[in-house]
Amino acid sequence: MPSILITGASRGLGLEFVKQYAELGYRVFATAREPARAPGLVKLAKDNTQISLLALDVTDEAGVRSLVDALKGEPLDILLNNAGTMGPKQQRLGSIDYAGMVETLITNTVAPLRLAEALTENVAKSQRKLMVAVTSGMGSISDSSGGSYAYRASKAALNMNYHNLALDLRSRGITVIVINPGWVKTDMGGPSATLEPPASIAAMRKVFDAVTLADSGNFMNYAGGTLEW
Repeated sequence: MPSILITGASRGLGLEFVKQYAELGYRVFATAREPARAPGLVKLAKDNTQISLLALDVTDEAGVRSLVDALKGEPLDILLNNAGTMGPKQQRLGSIDYAGMVETLITNTVAPLRLAEALTENVAKSQRKLMVAVTSGMGSISDSSGGSYAYRASKAALNMNYHNLALDLRSRGITVIVINPGWVKTDMGGPSATLEPPASIAAMRKVFDAVTLADSGNFMNYAGGTLEW
């Protein structure tokens, strides 16, 4: 049975990832800060015995160590770093919340790198050997329209970290990509977004199925193809 670990699984994209991969017969390790308080996730786990709920605050180093201990020896075909934040409300020039910006960088940039490093051995033991981080088109430097300083910077830095990971892990046969999920109707994307979560996740799964080591280090789009850095 193939396996996947999904962070930020309590709602939005993460919850839909859990649903679809469980339906495909994956062993799903779904993490959230308080999974027992996420009714949608609890219901999925109740209906699908292959879903395991694990408490994890991705910004907590001790929590990451505990997760590594819990998964010791467990192969992970896909490590999916989905957890993230839009950051503080004040992200415009002249009113930037710098403390909030630091917190955003810790969640969106530092945490996905820490988890990838911590679980490298688990991914290396698997058949698929795939690491993915959910990024954003707003992390593209060449396609920036200004503003959103904390969020844009955190995603651009995430992209750089995962590009580096791809280089460092290529010799172990691990494929590493970042992917833009599109503008999705979630709490983060808002009601005006153009994509429903099931469509975005189904499209991203096709990308995951298709990528090979030759694609490692790429900035992928949910619909296929690559984006400009």
